[in-house]
Amino acid sequence: MSKVHAIILAAGEGKRARCDLPKQFIKIAGKTIIEHTIEVFERVRKINNIIVVVPAMYKTLMEEIVLKNNYKKVSKILAGGQTRQESCFIGLEVIKDNNDIVLIHDAVRPFLSERIINQSISAIKKYDAVDVAIPSTDAIIRVNSRQIIDDVPVKKYMFRGQTPEGFRVGIIKKAYHLANKDKNVQITAFCDLVIKYNLAKVHVVRGEMSGIKITYPEDVLLAESLFKVKNMDACENIPLSALSGKVIVVFGASRGVSQHIVDMANEYNAKTYGFSRANNVDISSYKVVKKALQSVYQKEKRIDYIVNTAAILRTGKIESRDIEDIVYEINTNYTGSVHVLKAGIEYLKQTKGSILLFTSSSYTRGRALYSIYSSTKAAIVNLVQGIAEELLPYNVTVNAMNPERTATPMRRENFGDEPSESLLDPRKVALVSLQTLLSGLTGQVIYVMKDD
Repeated sequence: MSKVHAIILAAGEGKRARCDLPKQFIKIAGKTIIEHTIEVFERVRKINNIIVVVPAMYKTLMEEIVLKNNYKKVSKILAGGQTRQESCFIGLEVIKDNNDIVLIHDAVRPFLSERIINQSISAIKKYDAVDVAIPSTDAIIRVNSRQIIDDVPVKKYMFRGQTPEGFRVGIIKKAYHLANKDKNVQITAFCDLVIKYNLAKVHVVRGEMSGIKITYPEDVLLAESLFKVKNMDACENIPLSALSGKVIVVFGASRGVSQHIVDMANEYNAKTYGFSRANNVDISSYKVVKKALQSVYQKEKRIDYIVNTAAILRTGKIESRDIEDIVYEINTNYTGSVHVLKAGIEYLKQTKGSILLFTSSSYTRGRALYSIYSSTKAAIVNLVQGIAEELLPYNVTVNAMNPERTATPMRRENFGDEPSESLLDPRKVALVSLQTLLSGLTGQVIYVMKDD
């Protein structure tokens, strides 16, 4: 039975992205772009083998990434050539069975779906060659060397190519050998060779608009936005029945979102313990946090999940606020989360559990009159992304919940009576929070937005 291989092309230097590292090693949503891409192929059952082609000087870095993530299907990490075509052929050379199937994919297209991979594999079994493409939404023009339009093709026949391109191994190898003897050939896509030498009909699998290739700095910003949607989708429809019997500790559990988290978890038979200043647990004290967690562990002999929603919001110009008040806000909103993380890790390592912290939509931009609050929430995001890497060897996950403006007592106290239709229902935030604990995601900012 033929095997299915994936060659991930990651040997480009990414100069157009204007980054210190090649763009495939840029971090987006807590992971490098190439990690996101590899993980798609890792999840697809029909993929048997993954070959990664990288710049020679980054081969060691790629090896470290593979080891850190314990990827099961990555069998080869190869130094690439001078061109994309050379790098592809280097990957093809290690596949010996010409009847096998190979998918060739750009590392900097991390939004590839499992649907596209599976449909491509099925199509190759019938057609021997496939390309992935989407209809062009723009008119296509052809210009001559003087930049004068000499043709406007009919738009309904125009598609924009994506990846992967897929082939029977013997066909794409033959196309390469023929191209090497042809001095006039110009390769824009690997399917071009198959068509040029009439080796097979190339079937088109419908791609997706989200399948962007991250090339320019603007693409990095777009990718960040796409991951927001992807993370919400990853949490959607996760059944809360998996909470049954789990031990959950919630800090800040006296009101608002946290109270809904406690109530909802209890509905699904979780064993939930809530702590707040109302029962003398102030997370600005590490000793107090540690004692609270110890009390739960002594009773239950395990802790599966920890949630920290505790925060305070004080408004005012920094020059007019007391320094003690500022320090206490920082100690609650930021240092308190550090306390929860440090004190909780030892318990979660035993259960391979999860920690959920809360940021705010204000983290993306400092705002006058509550600059301390927004800056502490920005710090939470960086904390989560860094700690997630530290916890990978222990299979402990950590994420940051980022709800839009939510109808909570804290919001009413600081912003007054706002139209209810403009605010997010705290029960939705509680639902997504519990789904995130169960999701397996880590190092992510989970956006919760109001339904249209």
